[in-house]
Amino acid sequence: MPILQSRPVRLALLCLCLSPVVAGLGACSFAKKPGPGPSAYQDERFQSNENFSRLFDGNAQQTCEAARLTLLSQGYVISRADAGSVNGEKRFQPDGENHLEITFNVVCVSDGKDKQLATAYVSAQQDRYAVKKSSNATSLGVSAIGSISLPLSSSEDSLVKVGSETITAASFYDRFFSLMGQKLGDMGDEH
Repeated sequence: MPILQSRPVRLALLCLCLSPVVAGLGACSFAKKPGPGPSAYQDERFQSNENFSRLFDGNAQQTCEAARLTLLSQGYVISRADAGSVNGEKRFQPDGENHLEITFNVVCVSDGKDKQLATAYVSAQQDRYAVKKSSNATSLGVSAIGSISLPLSSSEDSLVKVGSETITAASFYDRFFSLMGQKLGDMGDEH
């Protein structure tokens, strides 16, 4: 019997010949699955810019009061206000199916050697909501007449949060800081 015709040898040669194919198939099955994409923190550069802060000619309490008056003058509801911070929010409904909410957070920090200057740090967040409909169906049975069932259906609308983001547009903050500077100037004119 020749060596090549023995069963164990043929099996070994077959395995050697097929091993690159099997290894290739195995590599395909263990390939890394794509992930959810890059995280938001990877885009954070922590660069020095003026988008979220401004220096004002007033102490921290006056600066935060100017921020509070600015938000009130634009229809924001103030949820918190003290000497060093202000929080306000405003709701919008551009159409019947969508709802937006903007929340402002302002922190005022004294600056300068006499503490007569202050830096206002501001960030605004926009949350998006959509109207989602859910239907409920029930049946009514009347046993005295027989088993008659009447379908009763109703639908309920509810707002579901579909997105949230920090507003980063420089022009948005420029408008806010500009009006805040006017309010701070008006407060100085009163004294």
